[in-house]
Amino acid sequence: MDGVDSTQLRTLAAVVGEGSFERAARVLHVTQSAVSQRIRALEVTVGQVLVRRGRPCRITEAGRPLLRLASQLQLLESEALAEARGPLTGAPDGTRVAVAVNADSLATWFVGALARVPAELALLFDVHQDDQDHSAELLRDGSVLAAVTAQREAVQGCRVRRLGAMRYRALAAPALARRWFADGPTAEAFATAPVLVFDRKDRIQHRFMHAVTGRDLDPPTHYLPSVPAFSEAVRRGLGWALIPEPLARADFAAGVCVDLDPTRHVDVPLYWQHWRLESTVLDALTTAVRAIAAETLH
Repeated sequence: MDGVDSTQLRTLAAVVGEGSFERAARVLHVTQSAVSQRIRALEVTVGQVLVRRGRPCRITEAGRPLLRLASQLQLLESEALAEARGPLTGAPDGTRVAVAVNADSLATWFVGALARVPAELALLFDVHQDDQDHSAELLRDGSVLAAVTAQREAVQGCRVRRLGAMRYRALAAPALARRWFADGPTAEAFATAPVLVFDRKDRIQHRFMHAVTGRDLDPPTHYLPSVPAFSEAVRRGLGWALIPEPLARADFAAGVCVDLDPTRHVDVPLYWQHWRLESTVLDALTTAVRAIAAETLH
C-alpha cells in the first residue's frame, strides 16, 4: 500500500475513536490542521473518502480495512515494544484494548473477566456497549479487536469461540401480573400489557411473546436503555420484561417480582470473536473471558 504510513493510520484510528478531528488532535498532541492534512493525504492515496465528517465522525465502507489495519498495528507495536524493553520495564503503560459487549453481559459477568486479565500487561480497556446481535459489526469496521456476540459465524479475519448462553426470565411486579396476566401468559395479555424494551435493537421480548403465543404482537412499549433502570422499572410495575437470570434471582427471593411463565425461559447463545492475530494481549483476554463465562453462563 504505497504512500500509507503508520502515522496516517494512527491518525485515522484516533479520529474515528475520538469522534472528531479536534479531539483526535488533542490525543495525538498535534494541531487539528495536521490531523486534517494526514486524513486528506490518506484519502488521496487510497482514492476514496475514508471518514464521514459529522458529529461524530464515522468510518466509511472504504475506510474499514484501513481502520482494522491501524488498530492491529497499534496492538502489535505495543507488544513488540514491551518485549523489546524486557521484563524489568514491563508492558508500556496505556496499551488500549477496545472490545464490544452487550449490556446484560456487562452488568453480570464481563467485568469479572477484565479484572482477571494479568495486571502486569498494564491494559486500558475501551468497552463499547452494543446489542449482542450487532456487536460483530464493530469487529468488521475495526472499531474493536474482540466482541461478545450472538453471531456464531466468524467475522472475516476473526476467530470465534462459544461462551455459553445467557438465560432470561420473564419478570413482572406482582401488581402488574395480577392486572394483566390474571389468566396467565395469553396472547391477549401480552398484546395489551406494557412491555419494557432496552432499545430499538432489542427484540428478545418480542421473540419470547412469539414463542409463547405463536403470534407477532405489538404491545405498548417503553424503551429504557439502562440495565439498572430497566430492572428497577420492572420492580416498580412500569412493564414486564425479560431479565438475565443472575439479576432475576434476587427479585424472586425478595418477592418483588414474579415469573410470568416459570415453565419457559430464553437462552441467548453468546460467542467470543477476536482478530486472528498472534497476540499476548488477545490470548490473555480470551483466556479470562472464557474462564468467567464457563463459571457463569449456561
